Amino acid sequence: MDQIKIGKFIAERRKAKSLTQMQLAEKFGITDRAVSKWENGKSLPDSGIMLELCEILEISVNELLNGEVMVMEKNDESIEKTLLDLVRQKERAAREMLRLEYFIGFSASISFMILVFVASFIEMPDIIRILLISAGFIIFAIAMSFALRIEQTAGYYECAKCHHKYVPKYSSVFFAMHVNRTRYMKCPECGKRSWQKKIISKD
Repeated sequence: MDQIKIGKFIAERRKAKSLTQMQLAEKFGITDRAVSKWENGKSLPDSGIMLELCEILEISVNELLNGEVMVMEKNDESIEKTLLDLVRQKERAAREMLRLEYFIGFSASISFMILVFVASFIEMPDIIRILLISAGFIIFAIAMSFALRIEQTAGYYECAKCHHKYVPKYSSVFFAMHVNRTRYMKCPECGKRSWQKKIISKD
């Protein structure tokens, strides 16, 4: 998707409806600066307001994401291309989030070990020692919780029995035995437990 093209299209349709950026922004309870970012191609409208925005501008979601009014002959082909683009963007975002999970986990582990090492081998008052170990544990616990949330929501898990692909509950991921990102969980489709691999796409 071409954000610059989409932004220019939003501006063109807004002006055609005789709306200022402020007037359009007020309809969604956002600032005119947010609308300006859309029109400058710096960001896209949130998915939660996209349908209402299209209704106000009298265009389809497909036309919005393509940045132009579509003629019927091109519409089916364009819809397919837009959907493929959205799937690719979602997969790219999932890969980036999973890389972030590794970084968070590695950084938290190193921080925890450094604080424990300092507290164990450097002379200091016992209260400082306790505070350092406690701080290391808190940092580690918060970071790992955040990393686990990323793993849960980025991509899918695939059941080894029926090959159903799904996003599990946080509690299921938290309590599951695991080897790296492969977790032993119960499939909501077939009800059987298996070692389920993390995958990026449903295809």
